[in-house]
Amino acid sequence: MARLWDTYRDEIVGRMMKEFQYQNTMQVPRLTKIVLNMGLGEAIQNIKILDGAVEELTLIAGQRAVTTRARRSIAAFKLREGMPIGCTVTLRREKMYYFLDKLINIVLPRVRDFRGVSPKAFDGRGNYTLGLREQLIFPEIDYDKVEKIKGMNICIVSTAKTDEEAYFLLKEMGMPFRS
Repeated sequence: MARLWDTYRDEIVGRMMKEFQYQNTMQVPRLTKIVLNMGLGEAIQNIKILDGAVEELTLIAGQRAVTTRARRSIAAFKLREGMPIGCTVTLRREKMYYFLDKLINIVLPRVRDFRGVSPKAFDGRGNYTLGLREQLIFPEIDYDKVEKIKGMNICIVSTAKTDEEAYFLLKEMGMPFRS
């Protein structure tokens, strides 16, 4: 089982029960999924960019990426409904904890001039979204095979009711928040 899951189960649950006075362990917030998303507007002109992005996201997540398609047509962007414009992966259970452990301990420290992630990126319902400017900071990506540097969004979804609970949960898991 993932190291982060063991830490959550053995230590974090107890600390959160003390901090927020929960009556039952089932009230303690937990992670439900992590969604990785790459939106590629350039895929309209060059479809090969999308193939590379799907491959890279699959390597990063350890799970096959799915292409996302445009929901509606936008004439100004020369976009038609149904055109492929990005890719996404949803991680759950064990893979989710492995990915979060890798993100916190390996990937984020490799970001240039890293001072911590913003504590303001919560959505009001206990979910956290993080944007990365380049995919090269992941150890799985081979620098020589990358045609174009692409950014990505990482959305961490939890069962927390408030941002305060979610912040405490992620902080205890080791997320390096800016002070």
